[in-house]
Parts: sequence; structure tokens; C-alpha cells
Amino acid sequence: MLIAVLLAVICLLTLYIFFSHLNPGTVSLFYFWEKSITLSPALLLVGSILLGLVIGLLIHFVFSTGNHLAQLRRKKKERRDQETNKLYRQGVNKCLSGEPEEAQKILEKALARDTSRVDIRLALSDVHLRKGRFQEAVNVLAVARDSEPRCLEVLLKMAAAHESLNETEDAEKIYREILTVESGNRTALERFRDFFVKQGLWEKALEQQKHLLKVVSGPQHEDERRKHLALRYELAWQNLEKNGFQNGKAERKELMDIIKQAPDFTPARIALGDAYKVQGKTKEAAEVWQEGYKATGQSVFLTRLEDLYLEKEDPSTLLAFYRSTLANKSQDLLLHYFYGKLCLRLEMVEEAVEQLSIVENAGVELPQLHLLLAEAFRRRERIDESNNEFQKALGLNQDVGLGYLCNRCGALSGSWKSRCPECGSWSSYSLTNKKVFQNVTPAVEAPKIDFGQQPA
Repeated sequence: MLIAVLLAVICLLTLYIFFSHLNPGTVSLFYFWEKSITLSPALLLVGSILLGLVIGLLIHFVFSTGNHLAQLRRKKKERRDQETNKLYRQGVNKCLSGEPEEAQKILEKALARDTSRVDIRLALSDVHLRKGRFQEAVNVLAVARDSEPRCLEVLLKMAAAHESLNETEDAEKIYREILTVESGNRTALERFRDFFVKQGLWEKALEQQKHLLKVVSGPQHEDERRKHLALRYELAWQNLEKNGFQNGKAERKELMDIIKQAPDFTPARIALGDAYKVQGKTKEAAEVWQEGYKATGQSVFLTRLEDLYLEKEDPSTLLAFYRSTLANKSQDLLLHYFYGKLCLRLEMVEEAVEQLSIVENAGVELPQLHLLLAEAFRRRERIDESNNEFQKALGLNQDVGLGYLCNRCGALSGSWKSRCPECGSWSSYSLTNKKVFQNVTPAVEAPKIDFGQQPA
């Protein structure tokens, strides 16, 4: 550096001497009105060069200093961001590890270092949601929403928090805002549909389901199609109830169309039969439920038929249905069981024993079956056989009953339901031990029944 300065000085002196020799005169340089200085051309030239160098050095110094300060600020910010990211990761890990209180402290510390971080606010809102502090979650997310008003993750979490607070109007408004930003967002459509389902607003839920069907494809499309049918069923049933089952032609037509599209959708068949029954059309109700059993094998149809005919004091028609159906489906143990149970109820004891014995001999082990046989033998004063059946019943798990079980989540219920209250699945309830009847076959061919036999 010193050598460069020395060389520059030598060059300038040489230049000055050279130009002084060529230009021995002087010039006047006016720097203000009537104010001037007199100097040689060589000095003017060298002075100009020196001034230019000084200005250049000053500019270089200013820019260099600015760049250096910017680098320092950038490095400081990078270190700060690294520390903030480290805190963020620690907070998320604590949350996932089941330590929400510790996670909250760490995330709040990270947020204090950088209040603009939306991801930190999202993580902090998750902590509040896990702890059930929904209003705190809304407050945190509101700031994030102001920062990024079109962030779908923020909006979805806000909608969920408002739902948990039962602030349905705010939740609905946010869901509609999301769909304005991205009308085909599947997650938003699913949650918006479920939002209406929880409130029993079937018409609005059906509207969202129609939009959802347009954006799903592949294996999921069939599931969504089934949900679409389920929502149509719920709306039809709601309208029937609202109108007192009067003038329900449109609703019955809707239920028939659902059955046509999904023959195994039990709720639609049950609802259609119930509608006919309430309107006094017992023949039509019976036909719907009879076809329902033949199509699905669900015991709820047999229960409905039994209640219907016994209320009408017309058991002979139900007996005729059992007999005609068994003539074509003699291997149907469930039908044998319900037929035998009905016979016992009607004091047709011998026929009850015959039908229930077919089920027992096939290897079906249920306490209800043995209790029914025990009662049948008792009524015929066959005490030893009755006691034997009672002993068999006592030797079985008494929790194994003939209630109803959700095939999706395993929830139990004493009565059939169109929709599982636990998991929200439609048409998922079936007889608890239906597989007990399906996994065995009659040991012998069912004997022919005397169709002339009448109930006692």
C-alpha cells in the first residue's frame, strides 16, 4: 500500500513538472462573483486529478462501509433467525411430546424474537387447541391472519377454533372466505360439510357435498358418493318429520331413488317403510322391509316386521313371510333364529324348538339362543332339557348379546341407528353377533314346514 502511494506521488510530481514546462503561464479561476484565484495550468490539472481521486475514495469508503454494515446486520439476522428456528423446533417437539405448557413457553419466547413469524403462531395455536384454550388460539391466529390474510392453514385453524367455541356464524364466514380464495379446496369443503352435519343442516351439508364430488377422484369418489346419498336420505327424512309425514310423495320418491342407487343402504329402506307405516300404508311398509331383508340380510328389518304385524295383531302374515323365505333360503340361520323366537312368543312351542334347534345344532353359541330354548322346553315341561339349556347360557359370556355394532368404529348400541353417533358413519350398524350366524351352516337340511299350521 505504501509503495502504491509513493508511486502515485512520483507520477503526480512528474506530471506537474512536465505540464509546468509546457505551460509556463498562469490562469485565473473564478470561484465566485468577482472572486478568483490565479494558478498555473499544471497545478490546476494536478489539483483536479487529486480532487477526483479524493472524491472517488470517499465514495468507495461510503459504499464499503454501507456494505460492511449490511453484512453485519444480515449475519446478525441470520444468527437471530437460527436461534428463533431452534426455539421453534424445540417448541414443536415439546408439543408433540405431550408437554404443552413447556411448548407454550418456548414458542412464546420464539415469537417474542420475531413477531412476524406465521409458522410460530400456527404452532402456538396448536398448543392452545390441544389444551382446549380456543379463545387464546383465535387471538393468536387473528394476528397471523392480519399478516397473511390468504393463508389457508391459518383460516382453517381459525374456523375450527370458532367451531369449538360454538361461534357458528364466525366459523361459517371463515369457511366461505376460504372457498372464495380456493373454491376447490377439498379439506375446506369436507370441513364445511361436516360443520353443517354437526348442526343437522342437511340441505347446506348436501350443497357442499355436491361441490366436493366435483373435485374428488379415484377410490375416494365412491366414499363421497355414498356420503352424498346419506345426506340426501337425512334431508328427505328431516322433511318427512317436519311435515308430519303428510304429503311426503317427493321424499318417498327420493328414498326410492337412493335405494335404487345403493340397494345395501339400510337407512333409506327403514325410513321408507317407517313413512308408509305412519301414513297407514302397512302393506307397502311390509313390502319395503321384506325386500330390505332379502337384499341386505340385516336383522333390523325382521325386528321392524315383527313389530308391525304384532301391532296389527296379524302374526300369520309374518309367519307366512318367514316360511316362504326359508323355503328359498333354508341356510339362513338368522332367519331361523328370528322365526323360532316369534314362534315362542306366539306359543307355537314345538315349531319354536324346531327352528331354534336348527340354529343350535349348526354350532351357534349365544346365551339368548339357549335361554329361548330353555324357556321353550320349560313350557313343554321338559325340565331336564330346560335346565341343560340354562346351564349352557350361564356358561357363556353374558356380554355377548344381540345388540347392534358399528362396523366402522365398534360402538355398541341396544337399538339400531341410521348413523353412528361416535364416528358419524351411515348404514354401519348391524347385529352384534351377525358373524356367529354367518360362519356356520345348518347341520341338517331344514325340515319342511306345514304351511297349514296356525299360531296357537
